[in-house]
Amino acid sequence: EKLSKSGGRNNNGRITTRHIGGGHKQHYRLVDFKRNKDGIPAVVERLEYDPNRSANIALVLYKDGERRYILAPKGLKAGDQIQSGVDAAIKAGNALPMRNIPVGSTVHNVEMKPGKGGQMARSAGAYVQIVARDGSYVTLRLRSGEMRKVPVDCRATLGEVGNAEHMLRVLGKAGAARWRGVRPTVRGTAMNPVDHPKRWKAVTRSLCALGPVVQRSFLT
Repeated sequence: EKLSKSGGRNNNGRITTRHIGGGHKQHYRLVDFKRNKDGIPAVVERLEYDPNRSANIALVLYKDGERRYILAPKGLKAGDQIQSGVDAAIKAGNALPMRNIPVGSTVHNVEMKPGKGGQMARSAGAYVQIVARDGSYVTLRLRSGEMRKVPVDCRATLGEVGNAEHMLRVLGKAGAARWRGVRPTVRGTAMNPVDHPKRWKAVTRSLCALGPVVQRSFLT
């Protein structure tokens, strides 16, 4: 599915978000966040780069012949077997309802409502930890330290999302940012007042920016 670019403009053509525009063409990959093919084993065919997210994705082939993309968890490689459902083994890449996952496990792609599909912990290196199970709810600890309760029938995928080194990537040159659709950031002091985002305010510059200051001594 081909993606269209907005260039940071709204429906009136006005810039609402700065520093967006250009970039390489992209196609959207339909990723299976629901993991609802229960009891059907699948084999990982390959891992792929996805320009629409920081995590890598894995193309999996189910035993019934269907292929789907899933988020690639840490340690998953081509040839591995994965499965969904209450009978799935406790190993990275398998998706189960959280009533069947041991307390203390780290999971990702966590649902907030049963059957809606994973919404939490989907970016590169993300995970949440199951810290308690009480009745019809489980308590999750997010990486921010926030504690959140969700129904026990919500699904989650075991393990953490792979490609945790995503933030360590060095782009190397300005052009690499332009490939990703990031435009330059211009300092406000380098703009004319009419071009400044808060154009009703005067754009001031420090004395140092105006050049050297000649000091005159009045001592004789």
